[in-house]
Amino acid sequence: MNTIPFQISGKKVIVTGGGSGIGKQVALQFANQEAEVIIISRTEKQLRKVAAHHPGQLFPVTADLSRREGVEDALQQIISHWSQIDVLVNAAGAICGTSTQDPLIEAEESWQEDIGNNLTSSYFMSHVCAPYMARPGGRMINISSIAAFTGGRRPGAMSYAAAKSGLTGLTFALARELSPEGITANVIAPGFIADTDFTAHWPEVAIQGIVRETPVGRPGHVSDIAAAVQFLASDEASFITGEILHVNGGWTFGY
Repeated sequence: MNTIPFQISGKKVIVTGGGSGIGKQVALQFANQEAEVIIISRTEKQLRKVAAHHPGQLFPVTADLSRREGVEDALQQIISHWSQIDVLVNAAGAICGTSTQDPLIEAEESWQEDIGNNLTSSYFMSHVCAPYMARPGGRMINISSIAAFTGGRRPGAMSYAAAKSGLTGLTFALARELSPEGITANVIAPGFIADTDFTAHWPEVAIQGIVRETPVGRPGHVSDIAAAVQFLASDEASFITGEILHVNGGWTFGY
């Protein structure tokens, strides 16, 4: 049932990481609200399956956004569709992970992969899309993680936590630079989200351990993040910029 009242219809939206998980749900929710959405991922097959849900509203673009050349190619496809962008949602991300126990050569590879997938891609997309954002009314929304504030649930998440933490600084800088032009920039930090590829195979005992620590008493869902994104993307959120929105059921708060 469509119960979200925020004005989204007709907006031109880009969602990176739109082939699965949070990005997929965000894209579908925008399409349900009659927005036009370009979804970007490295995996063409996933993108086409998502786009099939809303032909004529969801447009797939295959690109590696951790590379400048991939971003430039994606931009050319975007501007062939639209002359103006209303909303950019940087949801692309993955976790490789590094530990102080890893040999340095392996740690370097993991570090570069996590920084590229989770931070560099968001920086590149924000950079190339900024000139095309609606002024006023543009919205940039970055998807971070609770790991940016906790360092991860267990050792071995250094590169991922660092990359997601970097999204906070990136968001603050974007807000400082673009808010005077009517473009807001905010970051969402999800907690445990049960229905993603990353968490789909977590053992039930681990999930229940998290639920016991979560005041609302349940795991998060991709729909929880999509609802938060839609609010920040709406006209009603025009006075909110440079903010961190924690969506974790109270698992951690006070940051």
